[in-house]
Amino acid sequence: MSHKPYSRWKKVSLLAAGAGLGVALSLSFNASADKDSVSNPLPIDELRAFSTVFGVIKQSYVEPVEDKKLINEAIKGMVAGLDPHSSYLDEAAFKELKVNTQGEFGGLGIEVNMEDGLVRVVSPIEDTPAYRAGVKPGDFIAKIGDTQVQGLTLNEAVAKMRGKVGEPVTLTLLRKGESKPIVVTLKRAIIKVQSVKYKLAEPGYGYIRVTQFQEHTSENLGQAIEALYKENKAPLKGIVLDLRNDPGGLLDGAVGVSAAFLPKDALVVYTEGRVADSKIRLTANPQFYQRDSKKDFFKDLPADIKNVPLVVLVNGGSASASEIVAGALQDHKRALVVGTQTFGKGSVQTILPIDAKSALKLTTARYFTPNGRSIQAKGITPDIIVEDATLNGKEDFGLRLRESDLGKHLDNPSDKDAGKTEATPAVVKTEIKKPAKINASGVDPDENPRELVSKSDFQLQQALNVLKVQQLMLNKDKPSVKK
Repeated sequence: MSHKPYSRWKKVSLLAAGAGLGVALSLSFNASADKDSVSNPLPIDELRAFSTVFGVIKQSYVEPVEDKKLINEAIKGMVAGLDPHSSYLDEAAFKELKVNTQGEFGGLGIEVNMEDGLVRVVSPIEDTPAYRAGVKPGDFIAKIGDTQVQGLTLNEAVAKMRGKVGEPVTLTLLRKGESKPIVVTLKRAIIKVQSVKYKLAEPGYGYIRVTQFQEHTSENLGQAIEALYKENKAPLKGIVLDLRNDPGGLLDGAVGVSAAFLPKDALVVYTEGRVADSKIRLTANPQFYQRDSKKDFFKDLPADIKNVPLVVLVNGGSASASEIVAGALQDHKRALVVGTQTFGKGSVQTILPIDAKSALKLTTARYFTPNGRSIQAKGITPDIIVEDATLNGKEDFGLRLRESDLGKHLDNPSDKDAGKTEATPAVVKTEIKKPAKINASGVDPDENPRELVSKSDFQLQQALNVLKVQQLMLNKDKPSVKK
């Protein structure tokens, strides 16, 4: 399949993450339907049934109901019945989505979805009120203030958590392992998500964390790599790319992060759907990850960035765009993937405006790794499984809930049994578990687990060990010089 020109690529509205309080989404509006598609005749019997139900409700419901409300709720139900990520965006929800794309807003900083009638935390966004208050992936939000969440739509719950900066909001959380609800009061703040963080973990070894994929993630990654090389004052021996609990974001951001480490024009991801614009191939080429800038963010990076040993850290909170990056680098054998099985969201959502005030967020395609693997309902299996030491050898409740656990999720086209049983790590080379000396809480009490690079972060320390082993092997393979 030939590459799409960049202008056409930008017309396709590809979302690589779900709805939330801090997710950057790609908005590119295309109001016209596919003119090449042939409409099927309308199902008269079903429309007659709809009309009958509509009339019965109007006549017999205990209270009067406006026609607009009934129609809107019918549309919402029709779309919500498709899959967990498609939804009808009425005026309020459409406005909320636009706010999310601006990069800052008044809120709490939580990536959420709906599960069993409750709002479930996918991941708190770093350096936000929710993160600092200890909200964890997998927490269920049962109440917002005095309002029970059960019965609310996801957008209604999100709207209640949004508000004026500085105003408090109380959340009642349900957490596995806790016998009583956890009540936290947070102050809404301007949420500005710093998508790329970095630090020299130790001499020769760089650490880069991508918290979510935004408009400037690729550019910020280039700046981070330059800074690490400058600080190290020598070529790096290895880099850890941390995508743990990264819920996704912009698809072109995922292409850019992959392109930083891959040869030019290497295939990063391709998508397959029913309409022509949903069938695309995205490569490590600036036309697929740069927006308005004419400068290639990675043009002036050290040449060895394409070969420096690389480890990608993932876990059950790594979703969508994160899985694209991990899958691309794994398929090209450019990096070792370390951690635990990822979330398994392998579908693409498109924003299709209905009018000036409403739109559909519709699942239009599945994406595939360069080797043709579908991540949908399966995820990425690490090359080296390293459990999180803080979980005491057991998978955390929040990280164990994945795409395959969501009702009406799409099947994996290449693996119909994906998600039905525990994933078999066919490519796993080894498994590393926490040492017995780590205390019951899983951390060293003298260490701060919130630090960007912490000795108590067992998975990160094992990732660094993997890089050091690779470095030893590289040195061993170098020809010796006899004097």
